[in-house]
Amino acid sequence: MAPMSRGLCRSMGIAATAFACGLPVPAEAAEVSVAVAANFTAPMQKIAAGFEQATGHRALLAFGSTGAFQAQIRNGGPFELLLAADRIVPAQLEADGYAVPGTRFTYAIGRLVLWSRNPTLVDDHGEILRSGRFERIAIANPKLAPYGTAGIEVLARMRVLEAVHSKIVHGENIAQTWQFVASGNAQLGFVALSQIQRNGRLVEGSAWVVPETLHEPIRQDAVLLKPGKDKAAARALVDYLRSDAARAVIVGSGYALP
Repeated sequence: MAPMSRGLCRSMGIAATAFACGLPVPAEAAEVSVAVAANFTAPMQKIAAGFEQATGHRALLAFGSTGAFQAQIRNGGPFELLLAADRIVPAQLEADGYAVPGTRFTYAIGRLVLWSRNPTLVDDHGEILRSGRFERIAIANPKLAPYGTAGIEVLARMRVLEAVHSKIVHGENIAQTWQFVASGNAQLGFVALSQIQRNGRLVEGSAWVVPETLHEPIRQDAVLLKPGKDKAAARALVDYLRSDAARAVIVGSGYALP
């Protein structure tokens, strides 16, 4: 069956849309509780809207740091699906019996950027880090946020970590890190590319897209958690994340696909 146009899919009812677009047709609309890494806030909001339109199921989204979500899940948090900012936490949860075996997969590969609201502060090669011409640099807490770990790796590989250590301010997650820079509390900071671009263009300021050779790949994994094992809505969202519609949102938000 040839794929239907996006416009035609929108014009149909929920059940018909799901069938025609190759998605499972729900017997009854339900909700799924999802823990989402803060860097994936904007794309996941778009994906959730498309998911509801296509399947009738509703995704209840909570955004925060992957490390904090891990602790909540281990302490009985009500989440049915985790979209993490790394591969380590989902693997640990699976190994320790908190996730459904065999459901873990990479849904996006993140890109790290050094960003400032000042349109002339950040150069195309990140030399501002070596010059030290800034008072504070924001980095997500590396103990909780994989993007923070990547930021520290960049500073270490550029051999400037010791020189700028006293200037680092930690955000609880990548969203708070972005806020530090956006508010001017830090002159620059390591954030996710998806946070500072719209339709492939920089929203404001200046930025350096960090070469992936300067840090370990930010492979972001999703995993179905034990509370979602027998939930149709949770299973449907796992399928939808692999759909062409979701993948288009992911790429358009500044991520690569595995």
